[in-house]
Amino acid sequence: MSDADVAMLDALFTQSPLGLRLLDTDLRVVRADSAAASKHGVAVEDLVGRRFPDSARGAAEPEELALLVRRVLDSGVPVMGHVVRGRPPTDPGRERAYEVSAFRLHDPRGQVLGVALMGVEVTDREKARAHAAVIGAVRERVGRTLDALVTCGDLADTLVPGFADIAVVEVVDSMARGDEPPLAPLPAHVPLRRVAFRSSADGDPPQAYQPGDVRSLPAPTPYTQALSDLRPRVVTLHPGLPWLATDPARADAIHASGAHSLLAAPLTLQGTVLGLVSLYRTGKSDPYDEGDVEVVLAAANHTALCIENARRYAREHTIATTLQRGLLPRRPVSHTALETAFMRATDDRGGGWYDTISLSSARTALVVGKVSGEGINATATMGQLRTVIRSLAESGLEPDELLARLNDTATLLAEERASLPPRDPLYREALTASCVYAVYDPLTETCTVATAGHPGPVIAYPDGTVALPDMPTGPQLGGAEDIPFATATVKILEGSVLAFSSPPIPVTDASDGSGPLQRALAQGERPIHDLCDELRYTHDAGRDSVLLLARTRPFPADRVATWQLDDDPTAPATARRLARAQLRAWNVDEDAAYNTGLIVSELVTNVVRYGSPPLELRLINDRTLTCEVRDTSPAAPHLRHARTIDEGGRGLFIIAQLAHVWGTRYTADGKTIWTEQALP
Repeated sequence: MSDADVAMLDALFTQSPLGLRLLDTDLRVVRADSAAASKHGVAVEDLVGRRFPDSARGAAEPEELALLVRRVLDSGVPVMGHVVRGRPPTDPGRERAYEVSAFRLHDPRGQVLGVALMGVEVTDREKARAHAAVIGAVRERVGRTLDALVTCGDLADTLVPGFADIAVVEVVDSMARGDEPPLAPLPAHVPLRRVAFRSSADGDPPQAYQPGDVRSLPAPTPYTQALSDLRPRVVTLHPGLPWLATDPARADAIHASGAHSLLAAPLTLQGTVLGLVSLYRTGKSDPYDEGDVEVVLAAANHTALCIENARRYAREHTIATTLQRGLLPRRPVSHTALETAFMRATDDRGGGWYDTISLSSARTALVVGKVSGEGINATATMGQLRTVIRSLAESGLEPDELLARLNDTATLLAEERASLPPRDPLYREALTASCVYAVYDPLTETCTVATAGHPGPVIAYPDGTVALPDMPTGPQLGGAEDIPFATATVKILEGSVLAFSSPPIPVTDASDGSGPLQRALAQGERPIHDLCDELRYTHDAGRDSVLLLARTRPFPADRVATWQLDDDPTAPATARRLARAQLRAWNVDEDAAYNTGLIVSELVTNVVRYGSPPLELRLINDRTLTCEVRDTSPAAPHLRHARTIDEGGRGLFIIAQLAHVWGTRYTADGKTIWTEQALP
């Protein structure tokens, strides 16, 4: 070997930025570079002749490194870029990372000479990779739900144990309930709710306060300072810190955990304060530095955005829930011939609704519908349609005509939505709704049903059989189809159960041919509310389902009186006499009986004068006293105010004054004029 070769070889081992070592077949150091040796606080002379793992001072796993070198020596397969970690004697407080490569050496005849080992410090690179991995994990795992508390728990789970040994997440208590977060600086009296605590320690790690604890932070501390100016704080912890005395419980927990480094970062968004993240490192973990601050800021910003989304969702959910509870009936209305129960299995953000409406002549309207979409807009639209239905129902419209007029309202609402600016989120959501409207008449034991994009009712008969009557299905409300609605009338036996649902309850299924309703009714006569619960247990209808059950009961025959009247001038007197006699039999108050006599007289007089025979008078003693007069003329009566000198024209005016409510109901063979009076 020439002098130049020797000089270059010496320069390589004294000037190389890489750590170089040559090992013989016994893994003894033959030669080592002086620069790497000095970095580890070891003289080159002390390394030469020493074997692995004694010569691998500073490596985290010297035995593992020795095995790696032995495999290279035995197999001849080189190892490139293997990362080892250690704490060099010159700086034992921080862990370092080294990238190691090794390959076997041979002489010109192929004889194995030993192993060449090279290493370079890659601490900054590995830390950057670890930081990027933490940020990536936070973005992947945090914010998968619209629950602020779960989001905070996911953040703590992601940071421990890889980035922190202990993580504490606290949020502003009022913000957790959906209120607007306060502006920075956070006032001292604002309480924080501890929502997450995670520790890498085994057993029951010490903590100052349990999750769920709500309290204001004592000041001044690094926590309150971070919430004041919205800048993270990195603090080296030791017992002599004066601010620890402001919160003895927290100080005791820090001391018991062995924490030596704190990183406190605010959860903030657009100048508002949502909460605080407190991270601790214990034991041999490296203390936090400015590079770690950047990681926590990225994680905190992502988490704060997720918490704000969850808060907005919670606020909208609260508003939608409050609005919907105000719009839907609180409890079933009592009906003489109908027992009802309802169930709404939903998160209170959907557009499903139900209703039972008392109609004239002891009839009851049963309604179930659903508006497309969810949230406040769907709830508001549902309330509009429900109000329209109740108003139309009071006018006595048949189900098909009621849905036709309801469709006019839904179409108008859809057109208003379509005219919104394109940037409005509702512009892209077409407004449609489905509805089934049924009227049950206990005196004829029939149910007249019309549907709009919605299935009809399922009927469970007293013998346990279940049927889905065949009936025409009209178009959805608010759609473009110009298709008329139609009705179907079904005979209903006493003791039958009508089930209206959205989505529909299957009558049969593929498993045994019997549906949930059949299985629920198999146990015989059950209370309607128990039946409703049973269907909820056995039928999973999804996150926004509505169920309305109605069991028919016989209307007492002694509370209905019907008479056929002659079409002659004596009919009013006859009707008045029959009505008063019946009211005496029902023990109706004299004043109410007198008023009813006047009402009956005026109704019959109006029909005799302007109607067509045959004439019929019917009294119904239900929740109110109903008077009905039927004839076959389609002519509609109207209320007018007679002048002082007029001899007639006061009939309907008198009726309107005496009756609680009155109206006209049309059928295929004529009309019925009815009144209702409140009974004492």
